[in-house]
Amino acid sequence: MFQVASCVWYQHDHLTVALAAVIWIIGSLTFFQALERAQECPRGRRPTWLAIAALAGGLGVWATHFVAMLAYQGGLPIGYSLAPTVLSAVIAISGFWTAIKLLGRFSLSSCATAGTMLAVAVGLMHFIGMSALRVQARIEYDWTMVGVSAVIAVVLFSAAFYLSRHLSTRARKRLPAAALLSIVAVCTLHFTGMAATTLVFDPRLPRVEVAEGRTFVIGAIVLSTMLVVLLTGIATLVDRYLTDLKGFAAATLEGIVIVREGRVVEANARFAEWMGSEPGMLLGRDPETLLAAADGCPVTDLRDKPIEAVPRGTDSERVFEVAVHEIEYRGRPSQVLAVRDLTEAKAAQAQIAHLARHDGLTGLPNRLLLKERLDQALALSQRTGEPLAVLALDLDRFKAVNDLFGHGEGDRVLKAVAALLKRCVGGADTVARLGGDEFIVLQVGAHQPEGARVLANRILAAFREEMDPARDPCAVGVSVGVAVCPQDGTSADVLHNAADIALYRAKTSGRGTAAFFDAQMDLEARERRRLEADLRQAIAREQLRIVYQPLVATAGARVTGYEALLRWDHPERGAVSPSEFIPIAEDTGTILGIGEWVLRQACREAAQWVEPLTLAVNVSPVQFQMANLEDVVVSAVEDAGLDPARLELEITETALLKERDRTIAVLNALKARGIRVVMDDFGTGYSSLSNLQSFPFDKIKIDRSFIQAMESDEAARSIIRAIIGIGRSLAMPVVAEGVETDAQRAMVEQEGCPQAQGFFFGMPGLGPLSRLAEMVENEAELKLAANG
Repeated sequence: MFQVASCVWYQHDHLTVALAAVIWIIGSLTFFQALERAQECPRGRRPTWLAIAALAGGLGVWATHFVAMLAYQGGLPIGYSLAPTVLSAVIAISGFWTAIKLLGRFSLSSCATAGTMLAVAVGLMHFIGMSALRVQARIEYDWTMVGVSAVIAVVLFSAAFYLSRHLSTRARKRLPAAALLSIVAVCTLHFTGMAATTLVFDPRLPRVEVAEGRTFVIGAIVLSTMLVVLLTGIATLVDRYLTDLKGFAAATLEGIVIVREGRVVEANARFAEWMGSEPGMLLGRDPETLLAAADGCPVTDLRDKPIEAVPRGTDSERVFEVAVHEIEYRGRPSQVLAVRDLTEAKAAQAQIAHLARHDGLTGLPNRLLLKERLDQALALSQRTGEPLAVLALDLDRFKAVNDLFGHGEGDRVLKAVAALLKRCVGGADTVARLGGDEFIVLQVGAHQPEGARVLANRILAAFREEMDPARDPCAVGVSVGVAVCPQDGTSADVLHNAADIALYRAKTSGRGTAAFFDAQMDLEARERRRLEADLRQAIAREQLRIVYQPLVATAGARVTGYEALLRWDHPERGAVSPSEFIPIAEDTGTILGIGEWVLRQACREAAQWVEPLTLAVNVSPVQFQMANLEDVVVSAVEDAGLDPARLELEITETALLKERDRTIAVLNALKARGIRVVMDDFGTGYSSLSNLQSFPFDKIKIDRSFIQAMESDEAARSIIRAIIGIGRSLAMPVVAEGVETDAQRAMVEQEGCPQAQGFFFGMPGLGPLSRLAEMVENEAELKLAANG
């Protein structure tokens, strides 16, 4: 190492050595920069940049070597031969090219191979360059020093290649580190080689004169080499940044147009694609022939905020947002148009706006759009006195269709209903779906109430014709309620409420009809709402009570059990009929609390009866929507201490319509606990025989309507006979409900019905326990009176 330093310091011109070092510093940076660019650019341009990198590296290291050779001051006149000098330059360039080709993916092994190749090439260049010396002396080498320098150069070149790719993700860190290692490698090879070289004077060799123009030769080499290296470096930077800038402009989702003096001077590929052209075809065009601003002003005018624009001269339906800015481009003031495609956003906004005001299933206006149109119609009515009508429609049997055939079929029916209603109304009318099976029709421009009556009849007739249950089991009916402005109300809420009240009247009048609102309906609706409010407080106010009706064996009229029946004693209305308040309780959901209360009260009383008679309790279909119905029933039985086998739960076929599998699972669970299940009102529901097949009921109760008709209607008696036969074949006892006369009792007994229930056998009243207490109390009073 000391010998190398001494050679550099004492046998070289310092200024020239510094110049050689500067040449390779620039050359190595240029080499690695060009190599970096080759990795970044497209595959088709890569060989060109690899060749440029090899040229820059080879010429740089050759010029460094040659200038450093010229800096050597050995004491003897030195000249140079042209051919070996040129050959050494070719060796350097070829060595760099070969090393680059060996790099591959810059793995550690490929970098080591390329580093070895480059060290060999630089070494060859050095010694071939040394052979170009013309001096009156023999050249001798210390090959040990040369070998050591070669190994060091291999390691440094290999590390330089590896670090140029793997040191950091930022080129500004990788390239200087790689260049520094290559600089040390070249200096190690050159100056170690020079230190290992000895010139031995030989008088036998031709005398060499002192070279003239040494400074000129150095200047010429430096100038030409630096020119090539600098031009290569500049080309790399320009290509990289211009290409990257163009790629950046092409990568943006926006269109970019640069306009100067009313003409397009630059446009990116995105904007050209939108215009159905190529970027080059747009140059020189007037931007006004490409885009039309929504405000009618020139598209290049500066504005405070972006505007919308549409393309000219094409069939495109695109909508753009254009922002205009002043910039300096190529040294001259210009306008840049940043163009953003709003087509999809506009379509999405339109879709959102449509969905916000329309029903997603049927495409009809929804509640929001209906209110807007109704408010507009009412405002017009107030100005002109023109009447209008609101028709509230509710589908009949739709719930059964949904439950039996599924929601998919229910959706199909709703779409068919929507299409039917649109065919029935006039062009100025509005058909809206509020949700579920609830529809509203707003009729304008017709004489009222005649116009609403005609429209309602047209709708009913269309349903009868197109929705025939005999042909289509999924067919539904419709009930219509009508309110007319101004006599029934002048605001949207009042009219809608009036139409709903009229609809309720139409449904309770037999369905499939139309009803017009009147004051009596409003009074009835108010009464119903008051009844609903009072019913919610009935348990807390102790207004509910339970009565018991006996169930007897037809042979001997022996009482076998009792059915618990609910009664409501209203403080103002008196006794409210169950047929009146039970439907209200089911509609409002209060049946859940009331049903549990009845079950617990009845179980507690039955547990105290002297005889183990059966207790029948009705369960509403609504109660099966409770997730814990099984737990409630079991808890009521266990808390009361009642034998589960004495409890009979009476259900109607309606309970099996919705969530049939789940309902049957609950019934099976209750039956497994010993609780008996009875089919009530048999013969009046849907698919009665399939219900008997799906679940092993413990008893069947014939609906009272057949018992009432059996004396005068042979068909009713035949039905009773058939039901009794079915029960006998399935080992299910049959109960005849509603027996009120001795003739009915006799006929029921004659048909072989084992059990019966009705006013003939006993009116609903006190249970056995309360009746016994009452008898004891009466007997005590009689004794007391007799003694007194």
